[in-house]
Amino acid sequence: MTTLPPTAAAPIRLPVGKRELDTLIAKGHADTAAVRPLQCRTVAQGRFSQLNHIRDLPPQAVVENASASLSSETVAQGIPIRSLALDLTANLNATAVWGAGNLAPHAIGFESIQVVVHIDAEVPRDSRAALVRHATLWSPVANTLHNPVHLDVTLAPAFVPVD
Repeated sequence: MTTLPPTAAAPIRLPVGKRELDTLIAKGHADTAAVRPLQCRTVAQGRFSQLNHIRDLPPQAVVENASASLSSETVAQGIPIRSLALDLTANLNATAVWGAGNLAPHAIGFESIQVVVHIDAEVPRDSRAALVRHATLWSPVANTLHNPVHLDVTLAPAFVPVD
């Protein structure tokens, strides 16, 4: 069993305050059909390590994500790559989350996801396209999006603080 870090003795400080949350909710009520694009650029750093660049936030280092399958496939085929980056855009209508828009039970979350692969390697374009197709087929991330996945979420029977 995984050891969890101790729970906070003080209330958790959320990154968004009540005023900011109320502003988001008001925007959702004002435009209930709003679809917001969320964007991320993932840049391979080598050794299955990547940096995610999101808005003006500092780059976040990640070990596994959508580019890992593509990176491993280039290694398996002996194709040296000079650079690899993915531009991801996920379109999201989250107004129901804020209590606006369509409040009947329906699928919420990403409405569409686009990925543009930038790969610099000494192979023809059709070989790079084949790599992208293969990585998309065998990527755990892509498969989780394409295929229904069982999700089981439960509340712990009791809250027990850890010292």
